[in-house]
Amino acid sequence: MSSIRKITILLIISISLILFFLGSSVYFYLSNYSYADFYKRLEARVSVAEKHRFESNQKDAQILKNIREEHLELLSDEKEYILYCPNAISMKQLADTHSIPLNFLKLVYNQQFANFQKGEIFYHGKKREAQNGFYFVIVSAKNYYNTHHLIMLKKVLFAGGFISILIIIYLTYIFSKRFFEPINKIITKVNSISTDNIHLRLDDNRNTVEINRLTTTFNNLLNRIEIAIETNKNFISNASHEFGTPLTAIIGEADVALLKDRTPDEYKETLQKILKQSERLNKISQSLLSLAQIGYKENKLDFTIVRADELILQANEIMNQLIPKNNIKIDFELLPENPKKLKIMGNKELLILAITNILTNACKYSSNKVVVVSLASTNNEIVMIFKDQGIGIPQAELPFIFDPFYRASNTAAYDGYGIGLPLTQNIIKIHKGELIISSMLNKGVTIQVKLPIAKL
Repeated sequence: MSSIRKITILLIISISLILFFLGSSVYFYLSNYSYADFYKRLEARVSVAEKHRFESNQKDAQILKNIREEHLELLSDEKEYILYCPNAISMKQLADTHSIPLNFLKLVYNQQFANFQKGEIFYHGKKREAQNGFYFVIVSAKNYYNTHHLIMLKKVLFAGGFISILIIIYLTYIFSKRFFEPINKIITKVNSISTDNIHLRLDDNRNTVEINRLTTTFNNLLNRIEIAIETNKNFISNASHEFGTPLTAIIGEADVALLKDRTPDEYKETLQKILKQSERLNKISQSLLSLAQIGYKENKLDFTIVRADELILQANEIMNQLIPKNNIKIDFELLPENPKKLKIMGNKELLILAITNILTNACKYSSNKVVVVSLASTNNEIVMIFKDQGIGIPQAELPFIFDPFYRASNTAAYDGYGIGLPLTQNIIKIHKGELIISSMLNKGVTIQVKLPIAKL
């Protein structure tokens, strides 16, 4: 069963139950009211009849007669009885003679007054004591309101309920169709999107805020998926190229060496070339593994409180071992007085690796010119600034420098694999930070690393 039918049926059943409950309540209330009100009318007539018969003189009797004619309208089949009964045994004879229910007379006899209904006839009676017996003062009539108006009300309620249900069926169907139509369009459009046409997007629905939010959210998801797919394609293309080059060189050197017998020096030279390409292949593999493991281990990393200045100093010590001729200058003039503004919640080894990658690139692409490292902080974040005087990055190529294996067009003379910056960016992202790069060609690169201050 479709969702439209389910919602239509659910709404019809729910609203029908509500209408049935309201109609039944109205009918029940008015029915009870009609009984109580009619018995009060009969009671008033019994009281007037009693006073007219037993408690009034000729003048009062005329007044009561006028009151009755002017204010008490004649009820349907109204009958008045003033019956003398010498004893309880005579009640049956009275009942048979005047066609009055015997049970009613017994109720009046025992309770002094009583209400009674037999079929469409309603009775109210009162017992009045007398010498050597008693009187029954009784008024009976048909309840016209109950027999006619309530029947009409019942018909109106049934007709109104039936018509209301028909209207509800129509409105709920239209509502469900209008509500689910854009969703069905979204489902159809989504089913038509694949990796071959990932550029397609859902149309905005400005008539419905919720549907518009859904399409916007899904379009944003498609944007991220498209970027991921393009990045993956670029990654695979570059990775295959980077792996292919050293493998081709290794295979080529081995084939040439095996074509004929070589001297020991020639074999040694060939092995050195193979070793060099193998080392290059190993570095690429290790870089790829590091890049992948950062993503997989993101939720399993151990974070502790570390100081930003200590991270820079330890990274500098590593650089002194890796590149002894480096010209790194550390500037702590903007160091905050409050040591709490230097503390970061993070993984020490990964942060040192990120800083080392930045310094390695700065030294390499500036040919060991001066690289200035500055440290400052605001109320919310720590800012590390790395500024070199190297070859810089072409402005048009800045958007691509975080793609794995991407290398700027002016870096052909320098060894590298295009892994360092993507790895560094991933580390900074894991620490909820931001990596900002600005550059001018042949004037150097400035990198800002912003990390949130630890909440102690």
